[in-house]
Amino acid sequence: MNNAVVIERFSAADQRGVVEVILPIQNQEFGIPITEHQQPDLSDIPQFYQQGSGDFWVAKSCGKVVGTLGLKDIGNAQAALRKMFVSAPYRGREFGVAALLLNTLLQHAQSENVRDIFLGTTDKFLAAHRFYEKNGFEEVTVPELPQAFPRMAVDSKFYKLTF
Repeated sequence: MNNAVVIERFSAADQRGVVEVILPIQNQEFGIPITEHQQPDLSDIPQFYQQGSGDFWVAKSCGKVVGTLGLKDIGNAQAALRKMFVSAPYRGREFGVAALLLNTLLQHAQSENVRDIFLGTTDKFLAAHRFYEKNGFEEVTVPELPQAFPRMAVDSKFYKLTF
């Protein structure tokens, strides 16, 4: 059985798989009581993410979505990294899903002349904090966020990467 992971640009056929990766991580792993309907970006990924310099990618293994990552164009050569989730069995170095997704996003952002990438996360996602910091993101305060940055109510920690 080939468990190789491939990164693909989101298409409509990936919709259910994206939700099936994201919701259990939010609800069960991290106890964040949020529904699909409270995340309108999930119901229209092309309209929300695949505009301007933005895009959305899925990581797949054996045709099944195992990871997600979105880049939202917020104007002024800036973007927001959103919805980075990897199913538990695919985390870590063995598959390298998070790194594959992030590298895809960074290459895309550079080709689109994005200057700054911002992201918000919760205090609970400790492994994510280490991952972002290891990849050059620096913590920023709320006043340092651009006005157009789409803040989520659950976000309490923010990062920025400048090219």
